[in-house]
Amino acid sequence: MISDKMAELVKNGSAIRAMFEEGKIMAEKYGKENIYDFSLGNPSVVPPENVKNAIFDIIKNEPEKVVHGYMNNCGYEDVRGKVAESVNKKYETNFTENNIIMTVGAAGALNIVLKTIINPDDEVVLFAPYFGEYNNYLSNYDAVPVVVNPDFERFSINFDDFENKITNKTKAVIINNPNNPTGVVYSEKDIERLSDILEDKQKKFGTSIYLISDEPYRELVFGGNYVPYLTKYYKNTFVGYSYSKTLSLPGERIGYLVVPSEIDDYEQIFGGLGVANRILGYVNAPSLFQKVIAECLECTSDLRVYEENKNILFDALTEYGYECVEPKGTFYMFPKCFTADDKAFCEKAKEFRLIIVPGSTFACPGYFRISYCVDKKIIMNSLESFKLLAESFK
Repeated sequence: MISDKMAELVKNGSAIRAMFEEGKIMAEKYGKENIYDFSLGNPSVVPPENVKNAIFDIIKNEPEKVVHGYMNNCGYEDVRGKVAESVNKKYETNFTENNIIMTVGAAGALNIVLKTIINPDDEVVLFAPYFGEYNNYLSNYDAVPVVVNPDFERFSINFDDFENKITNKTKAVIINNPNNPTGVVYSEKDIERLSDILEDKQKKFGTSIYLISDEPYRELVFGGNYVPYLTKYYKNTFVGYSYSKTLSLPGERIGYLVVPSEIDDYEQIFGGLGVANRILGYVNAPSLFQKVIAECLECTSDLRVYEENKNILFDALTEYGYECVEPKGTFYMFPKCFTADDKAFCEKAKEFRLIIVPGSTFACPGYFRISYCVDKKIIMNSLESFKLLAESFK
């Protein structure tokens, strides 16, 4: 008999994965080319050639016992040092290997942070709409999610509600920038105000409030937009990063966590994170791909494809009458449904062979997410279906 907590997780499942699986069933029935699956954030562009070359070179030239062996739970020291140098070069920071932990993707980074800092019933603030898996991560450690209501005008931070939601039980705040599902990029002004509020609340309650920045889409920004590096604004910040999107390596599960030396209780926390990596079952991040990304730190996949997809889709949908805040990054779009029942709307979309995800999955009913990291041909062929879907509600 499985645990009560797991039984609940199985019952609720993942709406995104469920839509993805349903899309595969529909593809078998109608033909893959006739199904427009916008459910999953699975990169459509291939990894850069440097990744393949690095794999071959490492396998050929490095000792097998090193490449495939255990290392420090925090990762290879030389890899962590190279990651720190790369971050410093890009964002004018001052990190060393002792500020970097190699992780099993950004999800692994978030989970080892939560495992390290959370006591049961600690509160963690989330900004709706947000990636629904955060709820499951918090449940793992018996934390209490506290949801800040959306700012529907810009899908930025609802600062008034945010201030009201912070209490003496608040242990952490999770921010995702650029944001999944909206594609919004929080501006420097937003980050400065966020930081000021957190500083004031720490003084008021005499507590440490940690900001956890989830940044797998950091390089995926459009039109010259800039993503502020949060450790430069608020010292109690963790930054989780993943190469899933920028190097198109989601299945390799490789990323890192930045832990500034200035963070409250740094020594204890850094030690705890290494232990968390071990006891959560990761033990360490994948050894080969630690070595691989160390050779590809200045590379990305051809991310221009996503901006082109965004422009085509956004222009068409707004022409058809969809209301949507224009994405400034990621490969997601979050239009408003033509009915308040977003789940019913997404069911209706299937009649037009569109696979989209209800906004309630992201704590924001009445909207839906499109993941446009697909071939341009799918975008073009789907436009008539989006038009017919809109017309069916008029």
